[in-house]
Amino acid sequence: MEAGDAGNGSAAAAQIKGSGDDASCKPLPPCCVKAKAGVPEAEAKCHDTVVSGWFTEPRSRFGKTSKVQYYNNPMWPEAHSLKVEKILYQGKSPYQEILVFESSTYGNVLVLDGIVQLTDKDECAYQEMVTHLPLCSIPSPKNVLVVGGGDGGVLREIARHDSVETIDICEIDQLVIDVCKEFFPNLSMGFKDPRVRLHVGDAVDFLRDSPEGKYDAIIVDSSDPIGPAQALVEKPFIQTIARALKAGGVLCNLAESMWLHTHLIQDMLSICRQTFKGGVHYAWTSVPTYPSGVIGFLLCAKEGPPVNFLTPVNPIEKIQGATKAGKELRFYNSEIHRAAFVLPTFVRRELESYDTSSTSTEKENPKESVSKSQKIKILPNNSILTAS
Repeated sequence: MEAGDAGNGSAAAAQIKGSGDDASCKPLPPCCVKAKAGVPEAEAKCHDTVVSGWFTEPRSRFGKTSKVQYYNNPMWPEAHSLKVEKILYQGKSPYQEILVFESSTYGNVLVLDGIVQLTDKDECAYQEMVTHLPLCSIPSPKNVLVVGGGDGGVLREIARHDSVETIDICEIDQLVIDVCKEFFPNLSMGFKDPRVRLHVGDAVDFLRDSPEGKYDAIIVDSSDPIGPAQALVEKPFIQTIARALKAGGVLCNLAESMWLHTHLIQDMLSICRQTFKGGVHYAWTSVPTYPSGVIGFLLCAKEGPPVNFLTPVNPIEKIQGATKAGKELRFYNSEIHRAAFVLPTFVRRELESYDTSSTSTEKENPKESVSKSQKIKILPNNSILTAS
């Protein structure tokens, strides 16, 4: 996950806009306001909704400060700290603060604007799932775009697919790329693939200028959908992505934690269902260092050749060389793929309830609704959330 992907062209996204014509601002939900940092606001120079994480040094019973240091992850609603062995890098780009430290249990840790983005130990759960859930759901993907992803992990995973001919990546922050090449070589190796074409700039502008129907798949590897990255989950950008996809092309976008952010998931589902008529699905995976230990994904298909996200038609196990010695997958497999779409009862209930209320609103305000809007369906036999 890379922060600042929206770039300067998305400055208007700094505040969450209401859905009405007056575009009035809505207050951020409490779960989206990051914990306050030990760094003075004037020094942090972060967006209002993004402040740095902080370090703590435990004291002995005699009041003396210990040499042991912990990094506190402010995205967690409760205390969650990583023991710090050594600070490897601290710096600022024009877009964000960047921190890398060596932890005692998770290896090297990348932190952007105070928020843990990845660690050596659990990056596989995120990188492999965000990549193979979409790419294994369509036959022989050829042209793929990554929005964000400056660490290179998604590129590394896309490179497993021998059918892919071109891999475009649009990352706004060159410093993130450079730092990850130094401290996360197992991820940044993705940039070495000859099919990769790097574009440093604003993804909003890049996609606007892309030819219509160019990509088989687009993977949005961005920061949380608040603050500067809010534009990446709003309807205009989603429509721009759909335009750049081929008929039957797929999008994988981040969709937050089902334990903390069902309100955001509901909004994102609503926006995507209005644009993607080939189907919209919610999936999730476990990442211990992310808020509440999980992260969700929205899998969306453009109208065209049917896409069945629930069963991989392009299984990774059958792709030549994808899992050969030295390139073994650590997390993803076809069984995990299918299981990712099975939702806990409370999530199914909340999303189903939201869909029912949205349908009622559309009946009361037909001019504001989208014709033939999709409706979430809950399949009783296997508990999978779908949209049709």
